[in-house]
Amino acid sequence: MTDTTARSLMADAEGATRKLVTEGADLLLLAGVGDANLAELQRIYPVRVTLRGDAMTIAGPVEAVERAVPVAQRMIDAARQRSAFDADDVLRFSMEGPSSGEGAPDRIVLPGVRKIIQPKSKGQAAYLKALFENDIVVGIGPAGTGKTYLAVAAAVDMLARKRVRRIVLARPAVEAGESLGFLPGDMQAKVDPYLRPLYDALEDMMPPERMQRALETRVIEIAPLAYMRGRTLGDAFVILDEAQNATNAQMKMFLTRLGVNSRAVITGDKTQVDLPSKSDSGLMQVERILPGIEGIGFHYFTETDVVRHRLVREIVKAYAADDEAQA
Repeated sequence: MTDTTARSLMADAEGATRKLVTEGADLLLLAGVGDANLAELQRIYPVRVTLRGDAMTIAGPVEAVERAVPVAQRMIDAARQRSAFDADDVLRFSMEGPSSGEGAPDRIVLPGVRKIIQPKSKGQAAYLKALFENDIVVGIGPAGTGKTYLAVAAAVDMLARKRVRRIVLARPAVEAGESLGFLPGDMQAKVDPYLRPLYDALEDMMPPERMQRALETRVIEIAPLAYMRGRTLGDAFVILDEAQNATNAQMKMFLTRLGVNSRAVITGDKTQVDLPSKSDSGLMQVERILPGIEGIGFHYFTETDVVRHRLVREIVKAYAADDEAQA
């Protein structure tokens, strides 16, 4: 019996073989570095995956093949859109199941950096949709879920399409157990470490020269939350990051800064409050008193939306379980 015949009989015994058309897909993106994406699909489901020509073949037990096919189709769709993904994303696809594509928000295309920003989970898709449908959005969830990154992407997109005239990014300057008071420099130099994540997101979405020009002309402003007091922010996309560390008074001050044709996004993680008392967190207060107001949307992320290293997801789950056990 030849090896070819043996493989054929094995496939028949396992029960199912499906071929998916990959025409138009970037095969390098689809397979991943060192075929890591295909290997991850095989790790999740007891199937064999091969990529030949314009087809992906999935073989194995009937039930496993049926479960693997929708995930493989999402991988192919992402590769057709030239949207980079890795093994962690393949795992995420498997946790979410198939995506119908119906009602999904538009991708954010950033031509200046030749980048397409696309939701990597159902939670992120719902959040991005909310950003374009509400004047105020409150995004709550664990670290690594894209709360701030997607909000900044939406802000840059609206600025580019002239739906707003400026972007204002703010953060409470609350020390997370460390003291920065000894650092040299003026006030701006001392608060810049708090604001660095916002700069990082912008640098990923705009050409350096354009970003620098926008900062110099104050088309984009990045500042501590305390600097917002007494201002009216009109025709602006305003983001308050790390909102769990804004006090009740600061949160009220921030929300009442909004002017005509302005949007606000408030992001935070309720498990990372650095204030002396969690009851002082303005994020907790808005969660109690603002739901139900038309034009204000709330979105909650879970560990399945974490888009960092897969261990981050497990770490988030472990801390959540410990918090429940201590409660």
